[in-house]
Amino acid sequence: MSDTLGLETLDREQCVALLAGTGLGRVVFTSRALPVIQPTRFVLHHGAIVLRTPSQSALFAGVLDSVVAFAVDEFAPDLESGWYVTVLGRASEVRDPIVIDELATLPLDCWTGQPDARYLRIPIESVTGRRILGARGNEAQSVIDASDELSGRVCHS
Repeated sequence: MSDTLGLETLDREQCVALLAGTGLGRVVFTSRALPVIQPTRFVLHHGAIVLRTPSQSALFAGVLDSVVAFAVDEFAPDLESGWYVTVLGRASEVRDPIVIDELATLPLDCWTGQPDARYLRIPIESVTGRRILGARGNEAQSVIDASDELSGRVCHS
């Protein structure tokens, strides 16, 4: 299905599959009454986006108990094709010690190496996504190789 601009509309399952195939996204939040966009590493864990950040960071203070947007995308070098997914959800700190122990085994090292890094969880309350097929439209889907299809990094309708 296409939207009014002719971009392919992705359903929830396709969006989640694309989220699962990447580890870098951007959190959109408010800090000091201004919009901020910050890149971050993340994983999907039990239907939510989980990231790790120092407790003294602007990111931690800005997202805690707030509705935030989270965005991921991937585009061809020529920018003629690609996809993007946007999630909305209320961010909260993970405080359950059992869940924290489980998250500690995942690839969520904090870029700053701060020892006080905390886990934040953004449930996927709302998710939207689009695929840009470029000038050739649906013909672009025929060039996707089978290994990408099997990995879950590429989803089509």
